[in-house]
Formats: sequence, structure tokens, C-alpha cells
Amino acid sequence: MSRLSPNHHATPRKSDDAYLRELGYEPVLTRRMGPFGNFAISFSVISVLSGCMTLYGFGLNTGGPSVMLWGWLAVGAMVMFIGAALAEVTSAYPTSGALYYQAEQLGGRKWGWYTGWLNLLGLLGAIAGIDYGAALFTGALFNLQWGFEPTPGRIMVIFLCILALHLTLNLFGVRLVSILNSISVWWHLGGVTLIVAALAIVPSHHQAADFVFGEFVNNTGWSSPLYVAALGLLLAQYTFCGYDASAHLSEETTDAQVSASRGIIHSIGWSWLAGFVLLAGLTFAIQDYAGTVDTATGVPPAQIFLDALGVAGAKALLLVVISAQLFCGNAETAAASRMVFAFSRDGALPGSHQWRQIDRRTGTPRKAVLLSVVCAAVLALPSLYSPVAYAAITSINVIGITPAYAIPIYLRIKNRHRFRPGPWNLGNWGVAVGTIAVIWVVFVTVLFCLPQTRPAGGGLVSVESFNYAPIALLAVLALAWGWWRKQGSSYDVPAQNFDRSAATYEDEVV
Repeated sequence: MSRLSPNHHATPRKSDDAYLRELGYEPVLTRRMGPFGNFAISFSVISVLSGCMTLYGFGLNTGGPSVMLWGWLAVGAMVMFIGAALAEVTSAYPTSGALYYQAEQLGGRKWGWYTGWLNLLGLLGAIAGIDYGAALFTGALFNLQWGFEPTPGRIMVIFLCILALHLTLNLFGVRLVSILNSISVWWHLGGVTLIVAALAIVPSHHQAADFVFGEFVNNTGWSSPLYVAALGLLLAQYTFCGYDASAHLSEETTDAQVSASRGIIHSIGWSWLAGFVLLAGLTFAIQDYAGTVDTATGVPPAQIFLDALGVAGAKALLLVVISAQLFCGNAETAAASRMVFAFSRDGALPGSHQWRQIDRRTGTPRKAVLLSVVCAAVLALPSLYSPVAYAAITSINVIGITPAYAIPIYLRIKNRHRFRPGPWNLGNWGVAVGTIAVIWVVFVTVLFCLPQTRPAGGGLVSVESFNYAPIALLAVLALAWGWWRKQGSSYDVPAQNFDRSAATYEDEVV
């Protein structure tokens, strides 16, 4: 397989489709997404009104206010390093395959193969985490409105309904997805502003700054404050996932070599700011800490709204949050389905011929969308019997997708002679920024494979407290290894400058 020749000069700007052909792919997806739309999909997937809200209860028990606030700032800074390093590689390789294509070009076929499987696990875990979180908040709203009891079975039914909604919306084409994402940006920014303003103005009592930035709470059962504080970083690290959506939608974006990279950076930056404001606003407005943790609604932010604003105000803000979470899940479904399409296009998934088919009318990989939604539903099934399964789902997202971010960054550093920067690049800072990013990824990947709560009766783990995220990771790696042994020879990511004929796709556009 031919490789890039050693060349440290940036790749010259070319038309999107011409450059995609140079990368080895005939354009088959429709470019209907502009730079703002590309930024919007990553901003929508990060979604501070999803990640911060759904894991807020986890944060209250695992470190408390101080870990949530300072952890948000620290994790956001480290994620900016990851995002910048990833944006640089994305500018050179703007394809729907994104991370796995980048890894293959810089490291070889096996690197691309395993990166793709990790990326896929993380993306599917993200759909499950986002939509299950939306189901929890919907259950809380129903509890306030009709006294609905949010049992695991009922939440699962709501979750499946939300998945069905996102399946339907994503079958209509990328134009609708782009429009919804553009609305989502303003909904998120306006929603954060409305929530924080209401919580700042209406309640007569607020927590002191010493409490918000200095209170440490440990309800995990573990005795080490350092370990608990590290676990508490999951709230921020989970929220700051999904910005690779800009890369996965690059084949449907205009001026992709620059737009996708800027989409990654801008989505992280704006989310960093909005998330800090949101977490601070929520925490200042806590009226009863113990009551918030043990709320009958099932989600602590709903109890904060209820205590601070009353029933009517709580319902209104819950609608704002749920709508944002629905925008987020829809965007993540789009990103994951493009990954399924791209990976299947290169023969890496069982049944690849099915998943890479494109609907002739909408230009959408409809079967890839369906597979993404079904797999997300399967990942959430343990929530029926495990009270800590939601944290495990979010950990699956982190330990799947975050290493997938780091692999192409690591290979860009290791094989820098192969890397020819695109128009958006870090110049001489690329290696230093990438090194920091890789070190952080190794740390969080190991951390979130560890037990998050300790059983009340002692011991390290029980059925209720088991973190099954490492099992999901090992299962996917085992599947990837087995499928490589069986079908690895058919995995065919094209080398750069190889012009794949459009005839290859004639039987896949249906």
C-alpha cells in the first residue's frame, strides 16, 4: 500500500470532492452542510444540557461541588489539547471514517482497524448514554406532571421511544440534521442562559461560594479522597465527548479541510464556557443537598428546579433540558451512522455490504442509521437491573471513544515524517500538544475502567455496583480481533492518491 512521502509542508487547498478522490474515495454523500452546521453538530453532541445534567447526581455523590467545578475547568483544558491535536489530523484527512482512516494512513491497516472498532464502541455508547439520560429527565417531568413512578422498566420504554424518534429523523437526510443542529446551538446557549438566570434571580437563598467551590462529598464507599475526586472527573470527561462528529460529517461539509477542524475547536471552547456557567448556576441554587441527592424524581437537577422555582418553573426548565437532550441524541445518531457507513465502506463490519448502502433519494446511509440505534438499545439493557449501569454506559463512551481520539494523534507524533499537515495545523506546536493529549487519554481510560462505587457491606464489587464498561471494551476488542482473523484481508482503506472508481458504489446506492 502506497504511503505519503515525507513532506512537512501543508497540503494545498483543493476542492472538497477533488481532495476526497485523492484520499481514495469517490464522493457519494451529499455536501449540504456549511461551516456553522459542522460546528453545530459537535456542539450539539457535546451538549452541556445533556452531559452535565444527566451526570449531575453522580457528581454530587462522587466528590461533590468542588470536584464538579474545578474538575470541569481542568478536564476542559486537557480536552482542548486533544481537540487541537485531532483537528490538525482531521484537516489532513477529512473523511467520514475520520479517526480510523487517519490511523490507517499514519500507522497501517491494523491501527486503523482497532481504532475504528474503539471509535464505533464509543459512538454507540454515546447514543445510549444521551438518549437514556433524556429518558430519565422525561421520567422526572412525568413524575411532576402526573405522579409517574420512574421505574427502570418504564424508563427503558421511554428510552426506546426516543431511539425510534432519532431513527426516524435521521432517515430524512443530512439537510434536516443540519437544520436541527443549527437550532440546537441557539437552544443550548439560550437554555443555559435561561436556567442560570432563573436560578440566580428567583430563589431567596443561595449557597455560599465556599460551598460551591470548596465542598467535598464522598458517598461512594471508597475511603481515598484522591480516588473519589479522580472518579468525579467522569462528569466532565463524558460531557466533553463527541466532537469527532465534525470529522465524521466532513464528507457532507463544504470546505471540509478547514470547517471540520474549526468545528472541533469551537465546539469544545463554547461548551467549556457554557458548562461551567451551568454547573455553577445549579450548585449555587441547591436548597437541600440530601434531598437533592435522594430525589423522588430520579434526577437531582429536577429537584433543584423544584425547590428553587416551584412546580411550574421546574416543568418549564425540564422541557428546555429534554429538548436539548433530544437535539443532542439526534446529532450523535447522525455521527455514529456515518462511522458505520464509512467502516462498512472499507469492509470492516460483519454484513458491510448492507450497512454501506446509500438511499438514492436522501443521500443517507439508512441501514447504518438503523444498526446504530439497535446497538445503542442493546448497550442500555443492563439499566433494567443495575442502578449504576448509567455511569457504566457513560464510561463505555469515554473508554471507547477517547482512546480512539488518541491513536491518530499518537501516530502523527510517532510517524511525523508521514504526516503532511492540512490548511488547519499547529505548526511547530503539533508534537507537544499531541503528547499532552495522549498522556491524558491514557490516564482517563485506565481510571474509568475502575470500580466507581463500593458495596455498603464491604468488598470490592457486587452485581449492583459492577462497572461493566471494561467488559464491553474487552468484548469489542475480542470481536475486532476475531473479525480481523477472519476478514482482515478484505479490509481495504484506500491509500492516498489511489482513485477508487465510482463504479465500486453503483450497487450500494439504492
